[in-house]
Amino acid sequence: MEQRLNDAPCGFLSITHEGVIAEVNHTLLNWIGFEQVDLLQQHLEVLLSTANKLIFHSYFYPMINLEQQVEELFIHLKHKEGMAIPFLMNARLYKEDTVERIDCILVKMQKRIDYEQELRSAKKLLEAAYQEKEQALANLEQIHVEIEQQQAKLLAVNATLIELSETDKLTGLKNRRFFQDKLEQQLNSYYESAKPFSLCILDIDHFKKVNDTFGHQVGDDVLAQLAQLLTQRARKEDTVARYGGEEFVMILPETEIAAAKELGEQIRKTVALDHWPAGQVTISIGMATVTSEDTGTTLLKNADDALYASKKNGRNQVTHFFDMK
Repeated sequence: MEQRLNDAPCGFLSITHEGVIAEVNHTLLNWIGFEQVDLLQQHLEVLLSTANKLIFHSYFYPMINLEQQVEELFIHLKHKEGMAIPFLMNARLYKEDTVERIDCILVKMQKRIDYEQELRSAKKLLEAAYQEKEQALANLEQIHVEIEQQQAKLLAVNATLIELSETDKLTGLKNRRFFQDKLEQQLNSYYESAKPFSLCILDIDHFKKVNDTFGHQVGDDVLAQLAQLLTQRARKEDTVARYGGEEFVMILPETEIAAAKELGEQIRKTVALDHWPAGQVTISIGMATVTSEDTGTTLLKNADDALYASKKNGRNQVTHFFDMK
């Protein structure tokens, strides 16, 4: 590694497609308290908490596979002494001959977070100053306006970061991370009210063939078109999300078995009859309706088993887990 990159005013990390650390510069090592011997050939997940591992699997890797890059990902890395260090990460897939790496640039975010805390303290001091020094009211009001403007900008940046962390960039749907949280909320609501809900997992049939035949851009267009179709079919209370790759999920509140199957058939037929840039496109659907014995894990598995049955039995069909018993 060149000396300028080694001592650059930003962290540099290069990992294999499997997540193994191949290179790391001195700057990042100093920030997180490790030596090169501690990290080289180790999996990146040694630096990640459980929550940040979920971000990587639900957002980082899918974006690298689809877009070959990730922009402005808010992430925490573990310091050797255990504390979490906040970073803003940009990454890009690098290929040369047989070498394939994911190069990552990391910028520390602690100053931005400290600035937010300072801003809150300044606001409290300002309120105290209003009470103590009425003669300075005019000047203080101007300061107050400026602080509020900066706070609004900061809140907007934070809102954007949250939206980016919950949204699939390609389709505009909610991502897997958001879906997991929503499923947990829906289960808690079910335990309290006993109102049933159903879960739908759908997968584009032979999607690899679409990419191989027409190219990844057409594949992306198919994913975006399917996302739009699902959004149009969904009710206001439904949750539609991209689960990963060519898989999509839907949470259907207050929907029992028969209604779930009917909706699944409507979606399947609509997809089969729609006009696609890759010719005819079909989907296979797996569905499950919650029972008192279910957890998020079992409900997902039941819907996934039903999806597998649809694939195994010829694709372009809907299978509900209840019908497999």
